[in-house]
Amino acid sequence: MKVGYKQLLDQAMAEVDTISVSEAITLHDSGGVQFVDLRDIRELQHEGKVPGTFHMPRGMLEFWIDPDSPYYKDVFSRDTKFVFYCKSGWRSALATQTAQKMGLANVCHIDGGFDAWKEAGAAVDQLN
Repeated sequence: MKVGYKQLLDQAMAEVDTISVSEAITLHDSGGVQFVDLRDIRELQHEGKVPGTFHMPRGMLEFWIDPDSPYYKDVFSRDTKFVFYCKSGWRSALATQTAQKMGLANVCHIDGGFDAWKEAGAAVDQLN
């Protein structure tokens, strides 16, 4: 293997804005931001999600962000800050890096992901 996941993560972390869970909670409570959950739908069904989150499976990121894609989602045309998260912060770091390369300017991710969010006692919406 020429480049492993650790090297990819290290590179992504050096290039993206990583916020702490306390910063994420403050942003969430202040409004005017869009949280984006990158986890698989089964993870959301099992563990819940950050209230008000837009769900985007990681595998659809490139297609949902690009306005030229037939799968484009207009949520990404909003002039807002996007806060990506996954379970532990690995997928979200890679996704944030990709989104930045694609031109999504105001994007960051949560260090520690949804696990850190729950450990901090922040609000969680359960899916039915």
